[in-house]
Amino acid sequence: MRKKSKYKPKGVRLDVMTWVKAGLKPFAEISVGVDIRIKNHAAMDALRRGDATKADIDILIGAFNMTEAYTIIKPEYGADWADEIRAGQDALLEVARRGVANHNRFILKAKELVAMNLVMEIHDAQLDQTNVREMELAMDTIDKIYKLRKARPIIEKEKT
Repeated sequence: MRKKSKYKPKGVRLDVMTWVKAGLKPFAEISVGVDIRIKNHAAMDALRRGDATKADIDILIGAFNMTEAYTIIKPEYGADWADEIRAGQDALLEVARRGVANHNRFILKAKELVAMNLVMEIHDAQLDQTNVREMELAMDTIDKIYKLRKARPIIEKEKT
């Protein structure tokens, strides 16, 4: 029996120019841009009010991870705010861990709210400056971090 070849042909883009132009389009001009901002701020507001669900926490985790990824792929998008971004991520991690321990009841402390609001402001400023291609690169960076298991889990596995 012959071994199967590992070769897999790449996909072919039929309209390369449209694909390139779409990547250069500013984030503010794409149709889902407003939806993303609304979801992010609605999740933040639900958390502030004490009505957050697991889905809201997942949305915030995604937004905060994007904030960090933008600083990795393009340092002028807020690398000087790295400490504040990390503090906001730490605050979100603590809220999520407490929420999981309290049967998905996510309650904020004042200090955590301040740190998380700052990260959301940084994220909004990044979205004002970015384009679709940079957003795709940031998502790829997040995927790499997950695959390399460098992300901090909310629920720690017990070591045996």
